[in-house]
Amino acid sequence: MRIEYFQLIDRVADLNLSDLTIRAEATVPTESTIFEGHFPGRPLMPGVLLVECMAQASGWLIIARTHFERMPFLAALKEVKLRSFVTPGQALTVSAKLVHEGSGFAVTEAEISAEGKTICNADITFRVVDFPKGEFLASMQDVARRIALPMEAIAHG
Repeated sequence: MRIEYFQLIDRVADLNLSDLTIRAEATVPTESTIFEGHFPGRPLMPGVLLVECMAQASGWLIIARTHFERMPFLAALKEVKLRSFVTPGQALTVSAKLVHEGSGFAVTEAEISAEGKTICNADITFRVVDFPKGEFLASMQDVARRIALPMEAIAHG
């Protein structure tokens, strides 16, 4: 995780565009200024960042599905459940499944687990718009390569 840059996915471990699923890995940093206030002497990953982590994995799935033609923006959260605490250094598995797309929206079911146990899960709705071109597109493609999003997802279908 690069919390300071709001990049919470370290690596895409599996992308299946036939099943519309993604599995990503993220390791919570052992040190971050976030932990200085959340909480002093008992550092915990903020729940909102866990939700953002699920949203980012879901977003990469949507971007891959649309071959960088469409950009997802978080629109709504439903049935969010934070089930356990996450501490610095913890390795997380983030997964998402695209369950609906159409009319400018996409919905995923997402989950974070650690050591086989569910940490949190949510149904996430995204507004999906045309992907901005130019420098932003190139920057996002660079991030996609850094997190090992499969190149066939980046190339036009």
